[in-house]
Amino acid sequence: MTGLQRPKPSTTRDAVYAKLKEDIIKLELKPGMPLSENEMSAKFQVSRTPVRESFVRLAQEGLVQVLPQRGTYVSLIDPELVEEGRFMREHLERAVIRLACGHFPGDALELLENNLRQQAESVEHHDNRAMFELDEAFHKILFDGCGKSTTWAAIEQMNTHLNRSRMLRLVDNHDWLHLYEQHKKMVEAIRAHQPEVGDRLMKEHLNLNITDQAILKEKYPSYYK
Repeated sequence: MTGLQRPKPSTTRDAVYAKLKEDIIKLELKPGMPLSENEMSAKFQVSRTPVRESFVRLAQEGLVQVLPQRGTYVSLIDPELVEEGRFMREHLERAVIRLACGHFPGDALELLENNLRQQAESVEHHDNRAMFELDEAFHKILFDGCGKSTTWAAIEQMNTHLNRSRMLRLVDNHDWLHLYEQHKKMVEAIRAHQPEVGDRLMKEHLNLNITDQAILKEKYPSYYK
């Protein structure tokens, strides 16, 4: 990317912040990587001020670390925050899928089924970025369909370290068929009004991350605290 799509002047800072956050979560900017105001302002074709302000905002969210006399770096993945994010998602998402299995709007169900078709294509083409985005979209559709959009927004704010570990898992292991099959079975449970089945599937789905973390920390020790 040579520059941002030119936003209105009042939104330049937000555009820079959003792109930096996306690049950190999707590991375009890797854990521990140094960040330069000059380089980022040249990359996004903006002044240093919105870049500096974005660094401050990302530091407040734990995604950037500012070290006096040493510089600014992408923060390492914090295993404790990964587990806290997983814990929160497990309990809220199990509750939501039980609601979805009780009643789920037809148009939202169509969105899930379309999402599954796109997931199958991502698996076939080994497109990890698309798979990550579709995985997130799948779960968001569940919350939106159950009238819990604000809850999903809160989850997103708490999930940054978990999402980086999930992205790393997708990059490290291209065997995503199991993830797709779990999502497919969840949709089947919703369609069949089987809350106990949906609950079990969601718990298994989110607990995969516990095993993944041990493997990823061993393979990528420099990425973790």
